[in-house]
Amino acid sequence: MTPKNLLIQEILALEKERNAIILAHNYQPGIIQDLADLTGDSLELSRKAQETDADVIVFCGVHFMAETAAILNPEKIVLLPNPAAGCPMADMITAQDVLRIRREFPGVPIITYVNSSAEVKAESTVCCTSANVNRVVASFSEQNTLYLIPDQNLAQYAARHTDKTLHYWKGYCPVHHGLTASMVEKAKAAHPESIFLAHPECRPEVLDLADIVTSTSGMLRYVRDSAHSAFLIGTEIGILHPMRRDNPHKAFYAVSDRMVCPDMKRTSLEDVLRSLQTLTPQVRVAEDIRVRALQAVERMLSI
Repeated sequence: MTPKNLLIQEILALEKERNAIILAHNYQPGIIQDLADLTGDSLELSRKAQETDADVIVFCGVHFMAETAAILNPEKIVLLPNPAAGCPMADMITAQDVLRIRREFPGVPIITYVNSSAEVKAESTVCCTSANVNRVVASFSEQNTLYLIPDQNLAQYAARHTDKTLHYWKGYCPVHHGLTASMVEKAKAAHPESIFLAHPECRPEVLDLADIVTSTSGMLRYVRDSAHSAFLIGTEIGILHPMRRDNPHKAFYAVSDRMVCPDMKRTSLEDVLRSLQTLTPQVRVAEDIRVRALQAVERMLSI
């Protein structure tokens, strides 16, 4: 048995002993996704964890994702195997920034992308995901003006689907924002037979070139159900692993080899084992912040 397989066996044995569950985001390294009990997007994973009797959640992702798991599962121990795994976009806005927005736009609902800190969620009206942002915007039937944070590209995507006035913060995901129209056109020329799928975090001019604009989970469903055999994928390259694994007779191409999130690639098997051995590092959310952040999440889930 190889050292890697021995490591995996040790993790699985300790996971059982700890009554733990291992969650992995779609952008994690392939070996981490294959190890996990559940894979998916951040909110989806946190909600699935609620349905289990696990005492420990090992969240292989980035910090705000583990925070969301802690918000939804306060009675469980939540571990982030590599504490250096953060999110540049989430770091582009603070709770104090949200308070300033509220003063500048009194009475205007603030819609916060789940890719944000617990403190920012706590100062928000409601949360959204890339999959449901349009439904959340539409749910404010009595308000004609809304403010979306922190992703400018997601906000501009939402603005295409509403007559409301949408103000937005100038944050962005460096991976998606770095994709340009010229890069897409070059990739489309190299793979003319492919359907181009883009994430809503991409620039508007990139979305203009897309055949399909959808979330990571939406992408996975689309390529599974589609009759097409070749796909050009406009999101972090980690998602190519489950696509290729689950659809072996279809072809998948990264729209750019630059679409790599360093934070999503930080988690290693050694990190997962160490976190289970030591039950650290734990991610906790102060109760006063957790309760208010949970309200924003629950408002979204009720829509």
